Amino acid sequence: MTEPPYYPPPPAPYGTPPPYGPGPYPYPPPPATNGMAIASLICAFVFAPLGIVFGHISLSQIRRSGEEGRGLAIAGLVISYLVTVLTILAVIAGIALFGWAAKVVREEAARNGGAGIPGAPGPGGTQLPPFTPPAGLGANCTYPATVTPADKPVKPPRSGAVPTVPATVNATMTTSAGAIGLILDNAKAPCTVNSFVSLAQQGYFDGTPCHRLTASATLAVLQCGDPTGTGQGGPGYRFANEYPTNQYRPFDPALQRAIEYPRGTLAMANAGPDSNGSQFFIVYRDSLLPPTYTVFGRVDETGLATVDAIAGEGIAGDPEDGRPKSKVVVSSIRLD
Repeated sequence: MTEPPYYPPPPAPYGTPPPYGPGPYPYPPPPATNGMAIASLICAFVFAPLGIVFGHISLSQIRRSGEEGRGLAIAGLVISYLVTVLTILAVIAGIALFGWAAKVVREEAARNGGAGIPGAPGPGGTQLPPFTPPAGLGANCTYPATVTPADKPVKPPRSGAVPTVPATVNATMTTSAGAIGLILDNAKAPCTVNSFVSLAQQGYFDGTPCHRLTASATLAVLQCGDPTGTGQGGPGYRFANEYPTNQYRPFDPALQRAIEYPRGTLAMANAGPDSNGSQFFIVYRDSLLPPTYTVFGRVDETGLATVDAIAGEGIAGDPEDGRPKSKVVVSSIRLD
C-alpha cells in the first residue's frame, strides 16, 4: 500500500507559547539613562558651573557603567561652558563700562573744576543763615571709604561722637606765599573740623599745591587740599555736609539758590552732597554759592592779605578760573 506523501506541519505562529512553538526570544532591557547627565543639562540653564561639574561626572560614570545619556551629558557641558563664558564676558564688559563711565564723570568734573565749586553760580544775594544747632550735632561723625583710594597715605579720623568745645580752634597754614591764619569753627562744624585737624596732624597737607584760583564777578576763591593738584584727589573717605546745609530741610529748593559766602570764609569743596574729603577753599571776596558747601571756619586778616597777594599775581591761562600764576605750595598746617 502506498503511503501518502508527508507534509510537515506549518510552523507555529511567532509568539505561540510552548509546546506549540519555539516561543519568543526575550530582548534584554535597555540600559538606564545616567542621572548625572540629566542633572548636567538642567543645571546648564540654572547654574552653569554646576552643570560643568555634573557633565564631567556623568561622562566618567557612563564610561564605566555603559549607561545611556552621553548625548545629554555632552549637551549639558557645551551649554554650561557657553553660558559660563558669556557670563564672564558680560561681567568683564560691565566692569569696563563702569570704569569708562567713572572716567567720563571724572573728566567732566575736572572740566568743571573737579571736587570744588561751580564756575558760574546762579543769582542770589541772601546771607548765610543764622546757626541753630541741629539735633545730634557732632554725636555721630562717620567717614566711610570712597571708591577711589587715598592719594596720599593717611588714616581716617576717629568716628562717633566728637566734642563741640572749644568753640574755635586756631591753626596756621604755612605756604610758599606766606602764612595764613585759620580759625576753625568747631561749634558749627565739628565733624568737618575733626577731619581737617586729623589730616593736618598726619601731615596730609604738607607739600600740596593750591591748585585753583578764581576771580570772576561772583566767585573769588583760592582752593587747596589736593595732593594730586588736579582737583580730583582726596583722602580715600568722605563725610556729610554740615553748616549751612543742615539749616535747611532735605530737598529744600533753597539749597539750589546761591547765597553770599562772605570774604574770609573757610569752606569745604565737594563733588556733590556729602562728598567732602580734603579739598577746601578760602573766599577772598564776597562770593555767591549754593548753601551746599560746609563752612568750617574763617581766615584772619593777616591770612587774607596773603591770599590777596596770591590773587593779585593773577591766574595762568583763563583770567577768571585756573591755576594761580605764581605756584602756591602748602608747607604745613599746624594747630596753634
